Amino acid sequence: MDDLYRSPLLPWLSPKGPEGDVVISSRVRLARDFDRMPFPDRADTNQLAAVKKTVSALLPAIEKSTGQVFDLVDMDSIPPMEREVLCVKHLASPSLIKQPEHRAVCISDDRCTSIMINEEDHLRIACMEAGLELERSLQRAFQIDDVLEARINMAFDEKLGYLTSWPTNLGTGLRASVVMHLPGLAFTDNISSIINISPQLGLSVNGLYTDGHQVIGNMFRVANRLTLGFTEEEIVSNMRDAVQEIVDQERRARKALELHDRLRLEDRVWRAYGEMRFARRMNSGDALALMSKLRLGVDLGIVDNLSAEFFSELLIVNREDYLKNLAGNEELPKEEIYQLRAEIVREALQRYALPQR
Repeated sequence: MDDLYRSPLLPWLSPKGPEGDVVISSRVRLARDFDRMPFPDRADTNQLAAVKKTVSALLPAIEKSTGQVFDLVDMDSIPPMEREVLCVKHLASPSLIKQPEHRAVCISDDRCTSIMINEEDHLRIACMEAGLELERSLQRAFQIDDVLEARINMAFDEKLGYLTSWPTNLGTGLRASVVMHLPGLAFTDNISSIINISPQLGLSVNGLYTDGHQVIGNMFRVANRLTLGFTEEEIVSNMRDAVQEIVDQERRARKALELHDRLRLEDRVWRAYGEMRFARRMNSGDALALMSKLRLGVDLGIVDNLSAEFFSELLIVNREDYLKNLAGNEELPKEEIYQLRAEIVREALQRYALPQR
């Protein structure tokens, strides 16, 4: 299981998914809670232990239903650095690792599904896919949910739907989200219009990585805001339609850059490529900004000797907690982190280089 903490490769970050030049990944998460059991933040030790024991016993049935083997990872049995890596990979959450006692996560062997136990809810089922694959993510989540609900009485109300620790999750308990790379809309100053209109569509659009109020790397998470009064299929369908419209607008923005600002676009891309190839120290924000420009250059064919897979790997490698675990030093000094990041970036660009055409 060492690859879980040291390998940066995740199938759901592959650029080969549908609309993969713009949509990095899709995620569906279902929140579920045991009936007549306090939410995790109110439950005592015995109750938390009982929830974990019940879910753990159902793993064979989940594996049979999904065709996947799951690793059960107890949060209090692994070092803090490894817990942080699970957060970096979106297989666990900060809430789960903050109080590790009687917290656990079940992770599929393809690393695309995680079942968090005793997070803010008793269960949070998260399924990830590369590209725009919300329906497939939902079906995977349903496979697990069906197994659990056939054996556990969940907190449910005929009018309110599933009862969860957060009122915003009432109803289906579903959160659907996609991560999008939107440099075209950002460079043409059109991203603000997308963000401003999103609440009217029942969506939230937020920067994935920020420095204060500044979005870094042109990465955005689009998610549903409403879960009550809609079916899971309706939420996912509405999300897909809205995301497809954003994809179309991003592609139009990229085309406009190619037609009207080609020289400046190429200059940005090649400068980013050069800096990433030769830099000897690099902070996280600079790396994200450079990665975004270079990925745009690859997607537009400006750089034709590099696989877009470099971007998928570096999204994980770039994170400070991942680098600390890789180095085996939780107290790794900032300067050494900068140097290690630059070294790994240089190696990744060499590894993903394609033959010259």
